[in-house]
Amino acid sequence: MSTATTALASGHATSRYRAPFAAGGPAAIDAVLAERLLAVALGRGADYADLFFEYRASASFVFEEGILKSASRSVSLGLGVRAVKGDATGYAYVQALDEDAMRRAAETAASIAASGQSVAPVPVTARSIAHRYDLPMLTLDVEGAVKKALLERAANHAKAFDSRIVKADASFVEEVREILLFTSDGTMATDVQPLFRFGISVVAEGADGRRESASSGGGGRTSLAYFDGKSPEWHAEQACKEALIKLDAQEAPAGQFEVVLAPGDSGILLHEAVGHGLEADFNRKGTSNYSGAIGTEVASPLCTVIDDATLLQSRGSINVDDEGNEPHSSVLIENGKLVGYMHDRLSAKHFKVRPAGNGRRETFAAVPMPRMTNTILAKGPHDPEEILKSVKYGIYAKKFGGGQVDISNGDFVFSLTESYLVEDGKITAPLKGVNLIGNGPDVLRKVSMLGNDVEISDGIWTCGKQGQSVPVGVGCPTIKISAITVGGTKV
Repeated sequence: MSTATTALASGHATSRYRAPFAAGGPAAIDAVLAERLLAVALGRGADYADLFFEYRASASFVFEEGILKSASRSVSLGLGVRAVKGDATGYAYVQALDEDAMRRAAETAASIAASGQSVAPVPVTARSIAHRYDLPMLTLDVEGAVKKALLERAANHAKAFDSRIVKADASFVEEVREILLFTSDGTMATDVQPLFRFGISVVAEGADGRRESASSGGGGRTSLAYFDGKSPEWHAEQACKEALIKLDAQEAPAGQFEVVLAPGDSGILLHEAVGHGLEADFNRKGTSNYSGAIGTEVASPLCTVIDDATLLQSRGSINVDDEGNEPHSSVLIENGKLVGYMHDRLSAKHFKVRPAGNGRRETFAAVPMPRMTNTILAKGPHDPEEILKSVKYGIYAKKFGGGQVDISNGDFVFSLTESYLVEDGKITAPLKGVNLIGNGPDVLRKVSMLGNDVEISDGIWTCGKQGQSVPVGVGCPTIKISAITVGGTKV
């Protein structure tokens, strides 16, 4: 048996928020105990088993009506045990980390395999992982008064920015998640994942009583040094400017138009309308419009789509996925051709490829599945100004709101929270009530120009799938789509 023990990844800041299952903790888990539990999970004939320990400490602060309206802290802790037999998965979780409770969870997961020759787990070896978010101090270790002051600065600056700003609220949400994994094929991996998101929302009121809202925010797997580059006042101004512009917004035209997507957060359209269809579980089941399409042309030759977990301190970045595999930068579409999917362990086995490090889960109580990390449309050859100048009459989509997507065919509807008319190559009137209606693969085929100005989203997106939510990043350059249906409100 191995004698590996748990430890924080080298380089992480020492924090008072440490998992009890870490080395020296009150419920320390070592390889000897883990191998006993894995043997139980494999005991009824499973092909593979793993243990996923998770500790999460989180906090939130909400500043409304000029005061700190709420502040909260929470902690969760538990173990998820998975046993796999062929394509079937048994899963059980427990919040108590005494050996009897963990053994019962392992026995429950093992029941997926009713009979068969049991195998012994391979002695575990600690996996060396990358360091994509080493920090001098976690935000959770910073006094609450400091974070309250950030929120107060943002709200006060917004209210002072313009007399038409009648409401300004701000929030700060943070966590640290420590995970520890053991697999029956011999891997041990541990990681400490910090995360925070700051946001401010404002309401502007015009002389006619019309009200418009807007927001700005950011964060990532980083420290409060984030605000050295984008201060609370900066975010307040971005939100205020957008809300004030909306007061003068006109009804949007309806019909087929050329559309230019702004760099950065417009990548959410790519994420939803294309990215989910490239997750391998949908393709393993044949329910994605990309099923069986490897090697075929699915987009404009300008388009290369990458899922990249390696970006430093980005919201979607991870050092190790929730199955113990190190993620990397995966090319999904290359020069318009589909070249790969995003895999977890099960789909990788099905497609006979190595896991891509995209096995993610919301908590220890959930099974992992293929999920995106930071999904990016790579840069193209065009200058952004050249792209705008090429549009005679169309729409400039700057910020996206909610949307709906049908994974089976890629059909989508997205609402825009900030958009403008483009006339004779220039951005003119702000618009309201704009929806983009189309099909993901069709839109990628209609990419006629692609900017050289890739931007990555600023730590605001969370992705939902089958009831599980995980933090993600998106990114793209300026994109020109030759034709897309705009659902406007102008008569």
